[in-house]
Amino acid sequence: MYGHVEKLAEEIKKGAASVEGVEAKLWQVPEILSDEVLAKMSAPPKSDVPHITPAELAEADGFIFGFPTRYGMMAAQFKAFFDATGGLWRTQQLAGKPAGIFYSTGSQGGGQETTALTAITQLVHHGMIFVPVGYTFGAGMFEMEKVKGGSPYGAGTFAGDGSRQPSELELEQAFHQGKYIAAITKKLKQTD
Repeated sequence: MYGHVEKLAEEIKKGAASVEGVEAKLWQVPEILSDEVLAKMSAPPKSDVPHITPAELAEADGFIFGFPTRYGMMAAQFKAFFDATGGLWRTQQLAGKPAGIFYSTGSQGGGQETTALTAITQLVHHGMIFVPVGYTFGAGMFEMEKVKGGSPYGAGTFAGDGSRQPSELELEQAFHQGKYIAAITKKLKQTD
């Protein structure tokens, strides 16, 4: 809603595109809140990132899904999008495809890990392979002197009231996640 997930997504895309032979695309899901509600939330205008349809998911070799957190779960907009993927689920068109997760929360206790845990159920029902970033980001995972979002489940940021922007370290972790999952996706694709 406020651009935090998009900033992380842009870095993830750069990381994925840094893997030779990988084409990364950035999409957003359709907004389901009315203009009136968005105005009351002081939401800025949406970016010009294209909207994805459920059918377009079948064309991808892998995914890194990002969303803001609402009460420890993915925001309703993304849940509504996943709810529209029943046809893909029925035919298991996404089965065997790797998928990662990243997120933005309002606070340190805002549910970064619970958001990932509750989102994994969407992947499991589709038969996707969850690819966590683990501790592959190295020393950045152990930063204790600065506020840093993210976890072994994926990159993340703390938005606060919306004014805090992703830190350089959070953006570096996002880049790493994109590169890491793209490399795994490429390896899996080569074994098809």
